Amino acid sequence: MTVPPVNAARQAPAPLLRRILLQGKYESLTMLRNGEQLILAVVLPLLALVGLTVTPFLDGLGGSRVNVAVPGILALCAMSTAFTGQGIATGFDRRYGVLRFLSTTPLGRAGLVAGKALAVLAVLALQVAVVSAVALPLGWNPPAAGWLPGLALLVLGAAAFTALGLLVAGTVRPEATLAITNLLWILLGALGGIVIPPERLPGAAQVIVHYLPSGALGEALREAFLSGTIDAGAALILLVWTVLAGAAAIRWFKWN
Repeated sequence: MTVPPVNAARQAPAPLLRRILLQGKYESLTMLRNGEQLILAVVLPLLALVGLTVTPFLDGLGGSRVNVAVPGILALCAMSTAFTGQGIATGFDRRYGVLRFLSTTPLGRAGLVAGKALAVLAVLALQVAVVSAVALPLGWNPPAAGWLPGLALLVLGAAAFTALGLLVAGTVRPEATLAITNLLWILLGALGGIVIPPERLPGAAQVIVHYLPSGALGEALREAFLSGTIDAGAALILLVWTVLAGAAAIRWFKWN
């Protein structure tokens, strides 16, 4: 009996770019279908936006309430998706052996990380669209010159928080990842300078938050969307956090 030859073309894996795009699509849909993550990524930031817009908490900070509030809300969206959402998802994927399995497929470890980064950017783009759709009718009027630096800094902030999320998810147990990322989301969101400008925080916190990724991203986005300029110091701090957290994740990340 003659065995028919195996079609080599069917055995060959898809091109790397296609593998990454498919993985990114899968990761994005998984995040959007998760009700808890959707609340964290969209609903809570929108509630915070409306709350800051209708209360006088942000009065006297150099712009209207909504103009001061929106940059911080966008920064909060980046932290929600890149740090909390991706950290929790990666932690449980690691627990159930998904990461170890995918790392041995043609996708590979680099492709898997690239797919996760692509998913973060895709969800973040959706968040920006939703927040803008709500903020513009409320009177948000950012300078045209602020969009390019603002979006670039938002991507840099997402990179920093993704690296931090992967570091946590790859070094502690999934249950601990869940607790750590949610706790830090609350603490950094309330006291980390990301939504509430440092000027509204008590004493020493005003200095400390400038060196946190949350405070740096919040200040950088406020500078971009309020005045159309780049806060070079905040951008540098975000870059340092991205490099250090990324290097630590590469060094200590455990795939199983």
